[in-house]
Order: sequence, then C-alpha cells, then structure tokens
Amino acid sequence: MRSGGLLPRMVASSSSLKLQDLIQEIREAKTQAQEREVIQKECAHIRASFRDGDPLHRHRQLAKLLYVHLLGYPAHFGQMECLKLIASPRFTDKRVGYLGAMLLLDERQDAHLLITNSIKNDLSQGIQAVQGLALCTLSATGSAEMCRDLATEVEKLLLQPSAYVRKKAVLTAVHMIRKVPELSDIFLPPCAQLLHDDHHGILLGTTTLITELCERSPAALKHFRKMVPQLVHILRTLVTTGYSKEHSISGVSDPFLQVQILRLLRILGRNHEESSETMNDLLAQVATNTDTSRNAGNAVLFETVLTIMDIRSAAGLRVLAVNILGRFLLNTDRNIRYVALTSLLRLVQSDHSAVQRHRPTVVECLWEPDGSLSRRALELSLALVNSSNVQAMTQELQGFLESCPPDLQADCASGILLAAERFAPTKRWHIDTTLRVLTTAGTHVRDDAVANLTQLIGGAQELHAYSVRRLYSALAEDISQQPLVQVATWCIGEYGDLLLEGSCEETEPLQVEEEEVLALLERVLQSHMSLPATRGYALTALVKLSTRLRGDNNRIRQVVSIYRSCLDVELQQRAVEYNTLFRKYDHMRAAILEKIPLVERGGSQVDEEAKESKETAQLSEAAPVPTEPQASKLLDLLDLLDGPSGDAQHPPPLDPTPGGALIHLLNLPCAPPPPAPIPNLKVFEREGLQLDLSFVRPPGTPTLLLITVTATNTSGGDVTHFICQAAVPKSFQLQLQAPSGDTVPAQGGLPMTQLLRILNPKKAPLRLKLRLTYNHFGQSVQEIFEVNNLPVEAWQ
Repeated sequence: MRSGGLLPRMVASSSSLKLQDLIQEIREAKTQAQEREVIQKECAHIRASFRDGDPLHRHRQLAKLLYVHLLGYPAHFGQMECLKLIASPRFTDKRVGYLGAMLLLDERQDAHLLITNSIKNDLSQGIQAVQGLALCTLSATGSAEMCRDLATEVEKLLLQPSAYVRKKAVLTAVHMIRKVPELSDIFLPPCAQLLHDDHHGILLGTTTLITELCERSPAALKHFRKMVPQLVHILRTLVTTGYSKEHSISGVSDPFLQVQILRLLRILGRNHEESSETMNDLLAQVATNTDTSRNAGNAVLFETVLTIMDIRSAAGLRVLAVNILGRFLLNTDRNIRYVALTSLLRLVQSDHSAVQRHRPTVVECLWEPDGSLSRRALELSLALVNSSNVQAMTQELQGFLESCPPDLQADCASGILLAAERFAPTKRWHIDTTLRVLTTAGTHVRDDAVANLTQLIGGAQELHAYSVRRLYSALAEDISQQPLVQVATWCIGEYGDLLLEGSCEETEPLQVEEEEVLALLERVLQSHMSLPATRGYALTALVKLSTRLRGDNNRIRQVVSIYRSCLDVELQQRAVEYNTLFRKYDHMRAAILEKIPLVERGGSQVDEEAKESKETAQLSEAAPVPTEPQASKLLDLLDLLDGPSGDAQHPPPLDPTPGGALIHLLNLPCAPPPPAPIPNLKVFEREGLQLDLSFVRPPGTPTLLLITVTATNTSGGDVTHFICQAAVPKSFQLQLQAPSGDTVPAQGGLPMTQLLRILNPKKAPLRLKLRLTYNHFGQSVQEIFEVNNLPVEAWQ
C-alpha cells in the first residue's frame, strides 16, 4: 500500500525533464514544429509544478523556463515564481530567482516593485554573494522608484570592507544616477575615498560614477575639479610603472582604466584653465609614450587626442594631437583610418592650419575601396579647401569625381561647385571648373548650378566668346547631361553671334556654320533624354538665334510651328507665343529678343554684411564647406515644430535667374534710395545664452528680408549641439542657410551666426517662431517661442 501510494508521484516526476535533457531534446528536434511540441509539453509540466507549489524543485523548473525564454517563447507566467525564490532563505533559490527577475521583469510590469523589500533585506545581510546578486538585479532592472527607496542602502555598501561588494555597489550607483539625477548629492562624499582604492574594478567603476555625476550636475563638476591632481597621479602611475600585469593588454597597462580617466579629465578640463594646465604635461607624456603597434595603444591615443582638443590645452599640444591623427591615417586598419578622418573633420574648424598639413594623406584616402572611408575623406577634403589651395584641391577632387562611386558623385560635384564659387581666383577658372563638373557628373549637381553658371557667364563680358565656344563643343560631344545642355543652349541663344564670328584668342579656332548650330539645337529638342525644361531652353535659344543669325529664318519658324501641338503644355505655350511673335509682331522681335541684362544676385548684400565683422569673416574662412545646402522648412504656425512634416515644401531659390530679368527690357528708371536701417532685436536670454536678430532689406528686392541670428554665450560653459529652427506662416517663403557652427563658446567667445532669408510678396505683418535645442552644463534644453514684436520696417 505504501509503495502503491508513491507510484503516481514518481510517474509525475519522471514525465518532467531535467534541464540538461530538455536542452538536448530541443537541439535534437529536426523541425520547428517538433521543437514547439517539446517546449509546449515541458511548459505544461512547469505550470503544473508551479501550481502544486513544490518548493524543493521550484528553482529547477524556473531554470528550464528561463532557457525557454531565451529561445524566444513566452515565459511571463514565471514572474511570480521569481519573487518567491528571491524571498527564499536558500542561496540556490535566490540565485535563480534574481536571474529570473533580471530576464523576466522590467519597469513595464508592476510586479518588479514587489522585489524592492526583498532586495533591501538582502542588501542589509552580511553575505557577500547574496548582496552581489541583489546589487546586480537592482542595477539591471531598478526603476526610478526603486532607486529612490534603496539609494541609502547602496551608499552604505560603497565603503564596505569587501572589494567584491564595493565594486558592484559603485556600478549600481551609476545606474541610479542615470535613472534619478537628483540622487547625485548622496554619492558625492564616498567618491573621494574610493579613488584611493587599489582594486582595478573599483577604480574603473568610481571613474565612471564621477563621470556620470559631472555630466549631470554643475555642482558635482565644480566639486570634482579639485581631484584633477589625484586623477593625473593615477594615470601617470599607469603610464610609467604599470598597475597590474593581469590588466595589461598587448603591453599597454590597463587601457580600459586609462580611457575612462581620460574621458573624465576631458569633462573636468573643459572651459577650465587651471585644470587644463594641470593635465597638460600628463597628456603630452601619454601621447608620446603610448605604444601604437597594438589596437589597445591606439584606443588610449585616440582618447588622449579627444581630451587635448576638448580642454584649453597649449597650442603645441594641439598640434601634437593633430599629428597623431595624421599617423592614424597611415594605419593599415580601416577602422583606425575612419576614426582619424572623423576626428580631423571635427577639428578642422578650430585647428585649420594644423589639419592642413595632412592634406596629401587625406586626399589619398579618397580612393579607398571602402565607401565609408571615401565619404569621410571627401567631406574632410572639401572642408580643407581655401583660397590658397583651391586650384590644387579642385583638380584632385575632379579627378576623384571621374571615378568615384555613384553614391558619392552628388556630394563631390556639389562640394566642388561650392568651393569654386567661394574661392575662385578668376572668373575663367570658375567657368572652366564648373563646365568640367557639369561634363563629368552633370546629372548629380545641385538644382541651382544652372542659374549660378548662367549668372557667372553673363557677368563676365570678356569671356562670352570663350564660354559659348567651350559650351558648344561640350554640347556637340554629349547631350545627356541635362544641366550642361541647359547652360549650353542658353549661352548659344544669348551669344550665338559670337560663336559664328570665329575670332577668339583664348580657344582653338572653331569654324561653325549656322546650319550646324541649328541642327544641334534640333537634336536636343528631339532627343528622348531631354527633359521638358531642357527643350524649353533649346526652343528659346532657336528663337533668339533668329535675330543673331544672318541666314533665312524659315527653318526656325518651321521648328517652332511643329511644337505648337506638343503634348507638354509649357512647351506648347512657348511655341504658340513665339509663332505669334513671328507672324504679328515681327517688327518688334529684334528688340524683344535682345540679350538679357545682368541681374545682380540677392545674396551680395549678405556678403557685405558679413564682411563688417572681422571675427565673423575669420571664422567663415576657417569653417568647412558644406557638402549639401541646408534644407529649408516652410511650416504652418498652427502645427509648428511638432515634428517633421511630410507636407513641408521647399521654397524656390530666392536668387533671381537670368530668365527672370525680362522686366528690365522696359528700361525703367533707377531704383529708389535705400531704406533706413532696421534696429536689432533681442529675442531670447537664458543662463548666459542670448539670441539677437539683425535685419537687412536689399534695395533691389523689397520683398526680401535677410535676418541674421546671432547667438552669444557669457556663461562659464560651452553651449554645444546648438540648432536653431524657424517657421513662418504659409504666405511667406523661408530659407535657412547653414550656420557658422554648432557650438557657442563660453565667456563671450566668437558668436554663432545663421542667416534666414524670408520672402514676403504680400508685405504682410511678419510672425516668426523659433525652436532652439542645445546642451548646456550637461543638460539638454529645448525652447520654443514666438517673436511677434518684429520692427515694422522689417515687413512694410
């Protein structure tokens, strides 16, 4: 009877697999269906065991359930069993219970708060293994409420005799600071004592804890700046004598601790002269004595470079840092070269001349087979272009453009055009450079390339014959590059008479007949590669040639008549109007089709305003050339800046093109006198950061308003990652130019400027809304406000 009563229990226990047997059976499953069948069967046994409340085998059942959870199957029904095991006095139960809590519980479930009392009890016990389990669970899953309740318990463990417990308590404190920054004051006092510890893990954790405190609390930053000499001493000991052999990697003494100390020194020395001076000698020692043959040494050197560039270090030390990055460019490891290019790109604004020394090496990186390296090298090469090296750099970039991958052609072409527009030594060189870019990668250039080149050619009267011949030859060779075709047809239409004269000293003799010119334009019109806009250019050029050629115009009239029935409405309208011009107003055709007079660009006043400040001019000289124009946003004030708008439209370029100058054919009287200056306006001020608006209305374009946003900083900390976004009502057109930088230096350094171009065709009262996002004293700030008190002179 007694043995018969035990039989059902033995059968039930034998049907449940052990963890090792479960793992083996799952691995032996040949299909996913077999695996699911095994897991579902075993989960049913686990549920039955949990219902029976067997305390002896609960931890074994939960261990199997955790393995099932790691395979991706649902295991939420084991959450309450974790709480029971954590509350158990047995260590084997606690170990599995805490592991289950870390895997199955998080802040989204209310059940995780139920373990707070158990963790508190375990932290107060003297058993190191149990305290370690509780600290690990708290640092992995502790919510803000749990951190506030258990902060004092963790503070007590920071100074425990056991190094094992202290190390885990420090890491738990790091988690608490990240969750609840208000707890910073609790952990400030123990950090000074922990820095004297000889244990590697405690030193590394303490350095991480101090870093978190300094990033989140200005008071902590001021407090720990007193410990800079102690941190310098620790790092010098690591560099000179070493710390412990078991923590040395490839001959570098404890690189993880070195890197963490360097990051902390970077925070403590930022915008602080005394702290920076204390660590200058040490940084030079680390930079010169670290072994660069291993990756561990390169990691330490890279952090050293970042620290040197972020603090107020000596000029010679900054040059040394740039030279280290230059040596990184020669490394065979692609990751190291990528890091070097990215870092040099960050430094090119502040240390332009030092980075310039490594220009040949940077240019060599353009031909890297790795696409990410080529892109970084291209961005840095464009940033290094200035007035002294523009010709050599442009030649290198044009050579790269001819063979670069398709995904880089747009960036490279746009960068070359921007550099040529900014630093061109002569107009002829500018024209030649732009033509070569259009010939090589015309389909990848910016939308305003056609307007800029026609403006440039129109303003260089002495180069009209040279330009029309170069463009005619390029068009005869290739009509697939649409921007090139558009510029060429425009130029032939304007200066076709110079093309037929055959006299140009700057080019080889070119004999062109009228029939050849007309045939080439007809070929453009008939090509399937020509866009509707390109055909419009070609048709207009044909009509203009009717007044510039000496032969019969019947061929031109026939072509115009053909396109009166074109399916494209724009082309059809042009053909109808031109045909009417031939039939009814032939006596006025020569006057109407005269050469378009040069139109001054609207941005000239902006350049004159920028030249008034010497510091701003120097800053713009050192700033990198952007590879793409900043996208302008036109948003309604009602849903302003709530997020990226899919309906946001890009306004057309505000610079007038030669095609829009027909109004000057009337030869109206001269422009009115310039308006009175508009007073500046202060629109924002907080913790030393001030935002001012200055206004300019170009006399030639009364509906255009140029607003210069100037950000200054009188506080003791830099304002970093500064972004200014603006929006206006839908009746306006807004274009944001690229800012001069994203950092506003502390203590009245060089201001950050950004230009806003607003077109107000109805001269309506102007309303402006701004959104500022930036980091200041370790805090992320976002401000949204509306400016309604703009001067009346800005829009009337």
